[in-house]
Amino acid sequence: MSGGVGPTCNDISLPKEQEYENKQSNDQNSLKTNTTTKYPSRKAGFLSLRQLNVLAVIIIFSASGMVSPEDFAFVIFSSFYMYFISKVAFPPLHPSKEPSVFSPQNKILRIYVFVGAIVGLFLPIAYILHGIFEGDQEGIKAAAPHVFLLSSQIFMEGVTFSGRFSLPVRAFVPVCYNAKRLFTIDDWLRSEFSKVDEEFGGSKRRLYVGRGLAIANMAFWYFNIFGFLLPVYLPKALKRYYSAYKVKD
Repeated sequence: MSGGVGPTCNDISLPKEQEYENKQSNDQNSLKTNTTTKYPSRKAGFLSLRQLNVLAVIIIFSASGMVSPEDFAFVIFSSFYMYFISKVAFPPLHPSKEPSVFSPQNKILRIYVFVGAIVGLFLPIAYILHGIFEGDQEGIKAAAPHVFLLSSQIFMEGVTFSGRFSLPVRAFVPVCYNAKRLFTIDDWLRSEFSKVDEEFGGSKRRLYVGRGLAIANMAFWYFNIFGFLLPVYLPKALKRYYSAYKVKD
């Protein structure tokens, strides 16, 4: 979500960073001279500031014991599978042959990405930190998997934008992680509403905030995958990839 949430945060931030990096590549190819200093490309092997931030979140959550072995296994498997399909099914094309999907000037998309960052990452992190002070262990435990997986998604999106991966592989990361996080959000929502019949550490206000935040994430990420990623972004990415592939051949 990246960006806003990630190249993030975010499954949904893919278009913005992809457009920016592809623009850099196209400018470099067209100008031919002095463009390396004017439009420096991202160096493979170096982590961006956003990736370093989410990596810190991943490490903290992992060390705290709030992440299940299943979620760890998912991140590891998805990473290996991403490299596998990149080699077998969707090899990367030359940057000049692989067009971008969305315009970086799309204001609606920018707002959408920003909302996703607030709802999906920043507010849940604040909710978890607040739960530490109020002793709401159940709320922290329920929200942590979503934050961990979203942070992992943002990190992997940054990896796919290193220039070594094609458009379909870049689209695979947000689709895959978004689908997985729907299950963790569902568990989070159930946990929040089950508090009505049990004692928990926290105020009445926190109870309502937790429920509202879980509902907001459920609504946003369901729409993101079924209203944006699957019907809009993924088909466009595949179409442009295969169009560029034919041109290359």
